[in-house]
Amino acid sequence: MSELSSADPYKGVRDFYPTDWAKQEAMYACIRQTLALWGYEEYNASPLERAELYEAKTSEEIVNEQTYTFTDRGDRRVTLRPEMTPTLARMVAAKRRELIYPLRWFSIGNRFRYERPQKGRLREFYQADIDLVGLPEGEADIEIVRLASEILKAFGATEKDFVIRINSRSLLNAACKSAGLKGDAVRQYLRLLDKKSKMTPEAFTEARNTISATDPLSFIEPKAMETFITILKTRGVGTAVFDPSITRGFDYYTGMVFEVYDTNSTNPRALFGGGRYDNLISLWPSGGGEPVPAVGFALGDVTLADFLETHALMPNVNAGTSQLYLGTPSPNDIPSAQSFAETLRKEGARIFVNLTDRALGDQIKDAVRRGIPLFVAYGADEVANTAVRLKTLATGEEATLPSSELPQRLRSGR
Repeated sequence: MSELSSADPYKGVRDFYPTDWAKQEAMYACIRQTLALWGYEEYNASPLERAELYEAKTSEEIVNEQTYTFTDRGDRRVTLRPEMTPTLARMVAAKRRELIYPLRWFSIGNRFRYERPQKGRLREFYQADIDLVGLPEGEADIEIVRLASEILKAFGATEKDFVIRINSRSLLNAACKSAGLKGDAVRQYLRLLDKKSKMTPEAFTEARNTISATDPLSFIEPKAMETFITILKTRGVGTAVFDPSITRGFDYYTGMVFEVYDTNSTNPRALFGGGRYDNLISLWPSGGGEPVPAVGFALGDVTLADFLETHALMPNVNAGTSQLYLGTPSPNDIPSAQSFAETLRKEGARIFVNLTDRALGDQIKDAVRRGIPLFVAYGADEVANTAVRLKTLATGEEATLPSSELPQRLRSGR
């Protein structure tokens, strides 16, 4: 067998060592807790989908340039999911008559896009998709935008930290019609508009002139969106603003669309976004051919982590660390230490047992390196006296107590 060339991961993906994964899990825990308060249920699905699922309605750029698509051994074209919304639509269509609407669903998992790795963009990333299915425009749209705001606030963000830019695909389509655009010209213009923030004004105008001599944005009628934003402000979303250039890159959006931006000058980028997609589920024969109204958004872990770190809001990542390092004076003490650890674990304590022949001093150093806050040496004396000496490693403070009282001390965190 030949030697591997490198221990590095594939370009654009990450290895999550325990500390790294603890950070991910801390973010997910906050998101899950917030969504549970609003009655959202978690679902999941395989990352493998038939390629046709994305070719039907996903962004042309993603399908042609960013998907990981291959032919399997059964000569079927398969794609690693670049996004979750088409999967959600497929699942709802499959059991459309059995489900109880409205659906409040969310999913957290990995997505794959063949992009140039850069700040905020990787080839594999994790994403939380939040969707409300079965209700028309109105209160459902308001709830989804509120949730986008509430999730960031749950991490400790304030409204000065982000802004929510809102527009409407139906307004954009009407403006394009007024400008005389039809069919593919509309799609070309919307794709160009989605890239506007990354272009110079001169480059955008030059590209737009190849599609339309008149800027469709000049025909935008913002009154309906201004009313929507006023309602959001009365519901506690004070950061919402109307932005006629927001369009989102996916072809399936039909109504309200929005993007959340970081207001910090060191991280001036879109964090996440979403919108209304009322026609996606009806693409499947099992969907009944009738539109099922839906609205949602997706929040990626890379941009979220950048936002939290920029604003010093990253949650505590030590929640999974062992509480107590149970040291052993000699290897002969390991069986009794394991037995004592089992007693403590039954009381809900998180215990790390030394299994080496290292001296107690080295075991204490090991506990400090691992970030375990408490230490007890457990040997023949502790067994005979049914008492232990509990050491707090951060302060060096020690306290002797009956072994039977240790579970209560660990539960109290003292």
